[in-house]
Amino acid sequence: MFLKENQSEDLVRISHIDQLLSPLESEVLARRQAGEEEQDECQFAKSDLVFPSGEPLPRCWIDQKYQIR
Repeated sequence: MFLKENQSEDLVRISHIDQLLSPLESEVLARRQAGEEEQDECQFAKSDLVFPSGEPLPRCWIDQKYQIR
């Protein structure tokens, strides 16, 4: 799955979808898609990521207490 980093607007390829879907995880392991060679994996804060269209991530992916509110 590809997401976009807010500041750089680079695409990042999410390595572990389960990290992305878990509201208990604040960061995800991903590879930046910049340049011709595949970049090394690094941690990205979910708060810095959006869908390529610019739409924010669903609240149930980032907020542990989304069902209480």
